[in-house]
This record gives sequence, structure tokens and C-alpha cells, in this order.
Amino acid sequence: MSDAERLVVSHTRDGVLYVTINRAEKRNALSRATLAALRETFAHAARDEALHAVVLSGAGDRSFAAGGDLREFDTLRSEADAIALFDHAAATLDAIRATPVPVIAALNGSALGGGAELAMACDYRVAAPHAAIGFIQATLAITTGFSGAADLFALLGASRAMRVLAAAQAMEPREAQALGLIDEVCGDTQPLDALVASFVAPFTARPPHVLRAIKQLANAHRRVAWQAMRDAERDAFAATWIAPEHWARAQQFLERRRAPAHGAST
Repeated sequence: MSDAERLVVSHTRDGVLYVTINRAEKRNALSRATLAALRETFAHAARDEALHAVVLSGAGDRSFAAGGDLREFDTLRSEADAIALFDHAAATLDAIRATPVPVIAALNGSALGGGAELAMACDYRVAAPHAAIGFIQATLAITTGFSGAADLFALLGASRAMRVLAAAQAMEPREAQALGLIDEVCGDTQPLDALVASFVAPFTARPPHVLRAIKQLANAHRRVAWQAMRDAERDAFAATWIAPEHWARAQQFLERRRAPAHGAST
């Protein structure tokens, strides 16, 4: 098994590709290698003309994706490093957005920071009752670093999106559903797999070529004013990433995670 296959695993069942970020011991943190493995997986999926939909989730029941891998990213200090990181992550999210069939993020746990951006790049989000989603980047004195603000602003509008980014809080699924970030939440005793099966049913009932045509319309809508937003987001991330306040906050975060009471983390 290759490194990419270890970091991201996938299988197809009944015309649906199930993709799993496979770093449960790291709360499915998004390292550069993990992002590359996801991009490869979705690029391959785009060539499968028999697919009806893709479901993206994380291993375990704790985290969908706990954001970027801060231990790895701690060495990236320059503006050029920040821009390269943004472009690398954005390429993965672009591969998800460009997938020619609907993509559903199944939030089996917390989607935080870059993990929230990853979830937003999908067409839909469904969640387990214990899941959470949070654009918490401002707690590290940075802005979105994976290109997810474009999706957030498109979905919520400018005023609500700004408030979400500034609040930098993890939202429980019902709160996020009321805001419009999550489409459906499991009932108290409903397994996430059952909700996913119900949610994908309308897609598996249609021919793949019809779904591709529908997704083509969605992507055409998404491209309106997209590049201007992407450029602004990239510049804002680089500027906040190299600011001293970010590194002070990041150091505090990493020191908390190194404390024995919290155990190993990213």
C-alpha cells in the first residue's frame, strides 16, 4: 500500500465512491501529503463515468478533519511558504469542487479550520449529532488558508460570513444547520451511515450523465467572481500567516497540545 493509499482510503459501492481521510490517530489533520492524496483520489474519481456521487468522511468518530497539520506547518515561516501552502491546499479543494458528480461531506466528528474549509468545498454536508464545524482560524490570528472563504461567502453572504470568521467558534450541527452550513443532521439514534444512504438516494436514482450535467450547472454558478475572491483570500492568508501575532498564537496552541494531559495531537 502506497503512502497516499494509507492516508486516504476509498471504495465504491452501488455507484457511490466513499473516501475516508485515514489519520484517526492525528484527528485526520490535513498534512501536505494528505491533501495531495485527497487530490489524487478526487482526480481519479472524475474519470469514472459510472459514479453517481462521492461521500467524503474521516476515520474514527472524533474528527472529520481537525484542520491543517500545525506541527508540520510550523516550519513554514515566509510569505512564499504561506502562498505555496495556500496553493497546494486550494488545488485539493478545487479537485473536490470540480468533481463532476455531487460530493457529500459526512461529518463524523469535528471539522475545524482547514477541515471546515474542506467540508465547504463539497456540495453538501451531513452530520452526526456529536459533530461540529468551525472556522476557527482567527484564534490563531490568521484567515482561511485553503481557499474555503469563497465557499463560505457564496453560501452565507458577506455579512454572515464575516461574523462566522470573526466569531471563530465551533458550532454544533443543529446551530450550523440553522445557519445553512449543514444540510442534514442525524436523529439522536440514527447512525451516520443511514443518513448518508438516505441523502445520496436521489442521486443514485438518476443516470450518471444527468448528474454530471447538473453538477456542470453548479460549477458554472460557482465560477461567478471566483478568481477575484481567490486572489483576495490568498493575499489575506499570506499577510496574516507571517504576522508575529500568528506565530505567538500558534506556539501557545502547540504547547497546549504537547501537555501530557492532552496527549499527542497535531
